[in-house]
Amino acid sequence: MKTKPRKPRRMPSDSEKGMPLDSFCAMDGATLVLNVLGTPSAGCDAIGQPKGKQLRISVTATPVAGRATDHMVRYLAGEFGVTPDAIEVVFGRYNINKQLRIRAPQSLPAVIAKHLAQDNLTFDS
Repeated sequence: MKTKPRKPRRMPSDSEKGMPLDSFCAMDGATLVLNVLGTPSAGCDAIGQPKGKQLRISVTATPVAGRATDHMVRYLAGEFGVTPDAIEVVFGRYNINKQLRIRAPQSLPAVIAKHLAQDNLTFDS
């Protein structure tokens, strides 16, 4: 049985890795940048507490072919008062470690609003 030689994995350049953050979230103009630690196949969809420089987000979808990430985007769209196309997955579509960019969020979950207020990064809606 012959096996095909593997192609080397292309490592993303620094510009493709997303915006480096000192915490789990930051405002970039009118865009919220969010580092996420995802938990697929959870009991319910929920935004949890920060863990280091990531925010825990659980979703009920299974991690098959990016479906959990797609489900997370739809869930977060409702939480932030935006359409799903206003959320960009910068990296981590097939991984639990993700960075999302949410354009012009209309509302903020309490954990994010509290963090931005502590950093004097007020959110004007």
